Amino acid sequence: MTTAAGLAGASGWTQAGVALAGVGAGMINTVVGSGTLITFPVLLAAGLPPVTANVSNTLGLVPGSVSGVLGYRRELTGLAPLLRRLGAAALAGGLTGAVLLLALPAKAFEAAVPVLIAAALVLVLVQPLLAKRLAARAETRPRPEYGGRALLLGVYLCGIYGGYFGAAQGVLLLGLMGVLLELELQRINAVKNVLALAVNGIAAVFFIVDGPIDWRAALLIAAGSVVGGQLGALVGRRLPAPVLRGVIVAVGVVAIVRVALG
Repeated sequence: MTTAAGLAGASGWTQAGVALAGVGAGMINTVVGSGTLITFPVLLAAGLPPVTANVSNTLGLVPGSVSGVLGYRRELTGLAPLLRRLGAAALAGGLTGAVLLLALPAKAFEAAVPVLIAAALVLVLVQPLLAKRLAARAETRPRPEYGGRALLLGVYLCGIYGGYFGAAQGVLLLGLMGVLLELELQRINAVKNVLALAVNGIAAVFFIVDGPIDWRAALLIAAGSVVGGQLGALVGRRLPAPVLRGVIVAVGVVAIVRVALG
């Protein structure tokens, strides 16, 4: 399904802003996973309805996820069994979330968005503290191979969230795997990129079949996110974390105000 006018009638500056937001989102998603908090507010500001903005954003970020996975491919060496196991859970969760998004009334999503964004912002802010505490805990507890059933269930639930909205799902995944897997952080981040791709990919396929897509918005974000994914893999780790979090929080607050005011 395609929206009627949407971004096709927007100014060149607006469309350039959407593409630039895609670059930022692709970079952030590759590094930690909060890119939707960049692109979603921009699409709302461009005049798209919340559900259309969310669906178009999910579709647009898929190529960026592919780009990020390729950028981290060396860290994925030897992890095929883990990726198959967790990938299946991510796919199932992503499809569940996408179905819920289109099955529930649009008003339900609009009402939930400020709460979801606020929760995602809190996760982004507390992520450093959470990571330290989880790492300290993990050192004192034996962890089952591949994370056990707890990680499988956690990835499935994160997938539901990601298919429905998705902001900061990467933060959730990093936290879960940091506790339950015996892997170094960069390899966990590489796995996170694959799982996010699975969630966004299956949700995007479902939305193409039956979803209110603004194709201009999706294509602009896709183009930007591919560039951002490579930048994230190359230089994203060098960005000052406080600055990155400050930007994410700022645009998230704008999104909350934008949705709340209608």
